[in-house]
Order: sequence, then C-alpha cells, then structure tokens
Amino acid sequence: MARGLRIALMAGIAAIGLTACTAQYRSHGYTPSEEELQQIVPGVDTRGTVEDVIGVPSTSGVLNEGDFYYIKTDVRTFAWQAPEVIDREVLAITFDPAGVVENITRYGLQDGNVVPLTRRITKTTDGDLGFIRRLFGNIGGLNLGNMLEN
Repeated sequence: MARGLRIALMAGIAAIGLTACTAQYRSHGYTPSEEELQQIVPGVDTRGTVEDVIGVPSTSGVLNEGDFYYIKTDVRTFAWQAPEVIDREVLAITFDPAGVVENITRYGLQDGNVVPLTRRITKTTDGDLGFIRRLFGNIGGLNLGNMLEN
C-alpha cells in the first residue's frame, strides 16, 4: 500500500511539473471584426454611429476629438521567461474636422516601429546652490512695510 501511495504521489508531482512548463496565452483589448466594420461607411458615419456599431475605442487621439484606435494584443507566457507579445492589431478610424469617418486602417505587429524613449534633464540656472541656501536665501529680502501698505 505504501508503494502504491508513493507511485501516485510521484505521478502527481510529475503531472504538476509538466503542466507548469506549458505556454499560456492571453489576449488584451478588442478589435472589431470585419463584419462589424462593413456596417461603417466612410463619408457617412460619425463618431456617434461608430461608437454605437462597434463600441467605445480603447484609446483616441488627444487633439480636437481625435481619431479612434482599437487595440488588441496577444501575449505568450512560458515558465520563468518574460512575457512575449506574439501578435498585436491596431484598428485606426480617422475622422475629418466635421467628425465624419474618413478612413479605416488595420495595422499589425509587422507594421510597428520601435520608439526609443529618451530621458531629458533640464538644467537649472541655480548653479551649485545648496538646498538650505536656496531655502533661506530670500529671508533678508522681505520688507514688511510693503506688505502692510496694500
């Protein structure tokens, strides 16, 4: 009986170990299907009708009620490795100044560009003044007479 329990325990540990090494896939976001997009007519539909037909976008442009962007990303996670983006789809719906649909464009992961982020540091004009010197530097410049006259 003890031998059977040991074999069952070893089989259970092996099964857990094998399932821990399988890849896991997750999807984030949403892009409308082609059938849904067929309902939108460039030159006719507006922002409101697009929201009614395919839903509110994942994000939108920041200038003057900008364009709509629907973004979906598929991520693969395997064991201890960092998650890897295996597919990304961006659907961009552009509008003219009147808010009418101009164009519908679909972009894939192959269309993307890596955007390098740089950190810019602005130098101050203080020179090498210390914190305490800056904190107490204006104490002598206060004139209470000017404050009471107002």
